[in-house]
Amino acid sequence: MRIASSQYQSTMNQSLQVNQERVSYIMQQLATNKRILLPSDDPVDSVRLSRLAREESTVQQYRDNIASLKLRLTKSEGYLSNMVNEMLPGRDLLVWASDGSNAPDDLKAMVTPLTSLRDSLFYTANTIDQEGNHLFSGTLTKTAPMVFDPVGDPGERYKFVGNTATQEVVIGSGLTQPANENLAGLEKLLNQLDESIRVLSVPGVSANDPAVRAILKANLDSFDAAQALVSDKVANLGGRQNIMKTLDANHANISLSNKMAITDIGQLDVGLAATELNGYSSALQATYKAYAKIGNLSLFNAI
Repeated sequence: MRIASSQYQSTMNQSLQVNQERVSYIMQQLATNKRILLPSDDPVDSVRLSRLAREESTVQQYRDNIASLKLRLTKSEGYLSNMVNEMLPGRDLLVWASDGSNAPDDLKAMVTPLTSLRDSLFYTANTIDQEGNHLFSGTLTKTAPMVFDPVGDPGERYKFVGNTATQEVVIGSGLTQPANENLAGLEKLLNQLDESIRVLSVPGVSANDPAVRAILKANLDSFDAAQALVSDKVANLGGRQNIMKTLDANHANISLSNKMAITDIGQLDVGLAATELNGYSSALQATYKAYAKIGNLSLFNAI
């Protein structure tokens, strides 16, 4: 049976093309160490890999959210803890000021440390992060939570202008945690301190004066309320961080499981791929040799 030259060349070219494509494809698999490069390679496992990749992306986003949130809450907890520590000696100072045996000069000497405490609490309440957002103004992160009116009357010059709303951050499937805090209520302590400073600055002031004692007593009560307010927030922040630490560990385990499954399903069997590559390479070489050999044959060789 005779075979036309065009038919022979078409058949050989097709064989060379198929073998060359397989060699290139296997080399690409070896380079990426992936068994599935196209969905058509394995439709079922391709869908499984897509689902695992989507789940892994979601879990990683949860972990990124937790990391950012923990950093913010850690900063907030540190500032609030410092505020509690600052309040302790300030309260002790007011207890001392309430002692009727103090001379006017002794009471006047307490003005400076109380002024420093008031200003420090005000400054800390208006703390901003590295992005310029206020930590304790609720959701109004671009607004300073505490404002001071220099022309107002002592005892009424400090106001909280933030809000008590929360920004919820997703840290798991159906799980959120508030990312912000507020210091609504601290202005009462600042105003009471402001009033105590005014009274203690009056020449000849006496702790035995009923009006003075009433102001110092109110200031002590505001110290107790502010300490309770801020201490509760510190405890709450610590509890939320513990929850996120546990949840992040769970996410890490899920992520590890996903990555192992992705590897098991999609990783290339290098030994099998190398054997297959060798076979196609040999077939390609044989085809080239046969093509060259047969291409040199002629009917005249048989005469």
